[in-house]
Amino acid sequence: MALVFEIVPYTLKFKFAARTSRGELREHPTWFLKVWDEGNRNVVGYGECAPFEGLSIDHSPDFEQRLRTALRRLDGAVLPQSLAQIDKYAGYIDDDLPAVKFGLETALRDLFYGGQQKIFDSPFFNEHKSIDINGLVWMGAKEEMLDRLELKIMTGFECIKLKIGALNLEDELDIIRDARSMIGNSSLTIRVDANGAYTEEEAKKVLAMLAEYNVQSIEQPIKPGQVEAMQRLCAASPVPIALDEELIGVTGPNKRKLLETVKPQFIVLKPTLLGGFAATREWISLAEELGIAWWVTSALESNIGLNAICQFTSQFAPTLTQGLGTGDLYENNIPSPLTINNGCIYLAKDKHWYLNMAERQA
Repeated sequence: MALVFEIVPYTLKFKFAARTSRGELREHPTWFLKVWDEGNRNVVGYGECAPFEGLSIDHSPDFEQRLRTALRRLDGAVLPQSLAQIDKYAGYIDDDLPAVKFGLETALRDLFYGGQQKIFDSPFFNEHKSIDINGLVWMGAKEEMLDRLELKIMTGFECIKLKIGALNLEDELDIIRDARSMIGNSSLTIRVDANGAYTEEEAKKVLAMLAEYNVQSIEQPIKPGQVEAMQRLCAASPVPIALDEELIGVTGPNKRKLLETVKPQFIVLKPTLLGGFAATREWISLAEELGIAWWVTSALESNIGLNAICQFTSQFAPTLTQGLGTGDLYENNIPSPLTINNGCIYLAKDKHWYLNMAERQA
């Protein structure tokens, strides 16, 4: 029997105006992908295609039409009998549709494992094992950011990630200074994310100032595409640099070339933006071969996408704190067992999925 696909548009609504150096976010459109065998409508796999405006190479006003066109390449495809066959199906999708690849892999894996939101045979799903995550503090007025920071620390986060690049630099340094002194938590790990806010010369000054506060890393201090400038910064920076947006749209042998040229201390991996799990696994293999540390971050997906990314990440038994805490940003996220407590994310045994919420909005 052939596979049947259904696309369900859904708009995620932020609990607050989420600010970055690129602008303000209040809504995040996504498309849920359902798949089943036409001979058995009772077992359904769910995936999520959530291109990120301003970041994803496949974000466009006609994304839904492009998604439908891409899925036509699978007309006549039958229920996959192996994970290798799922990888083959995902290979039919062009590299310029990374969010579609991610959603398709997730939906087909869910279907393969029986439609129970199991995406990977991992400790996260099988044993309800938790993953350490950072607490994300979005941009806002100084006092607003301090309140959010204090709440993260009070609820057990030992690693905090701060968005920087929109406020006055002195105010941002004040926030980091207060984070260090807050409730006596001198062991707090602090990451900052500039989202490409600075020029190379500005970044040099910012990095020198951040070094005084024992910041673990800075993500993407300058805009992507400036490979030589990024290489110079990575070679001389007193603060370790993580590539994030720099990886988006890079495929094939250009992955190795980029890492060997820039030599970053870290890379940040977002499967929705990088082309799914096979592509992300390739980045991990290259990074480990070259001695580059990494962590995985969600890219504002709903709980459907976040669940898949958590299960993928869990396979690697990560030692670094991961960036998987964006699921609590929305007022209308899909209810799920995903639970954040004391700086960790896990699947709670006493909670359930309510996937019909997506159909109600549609």
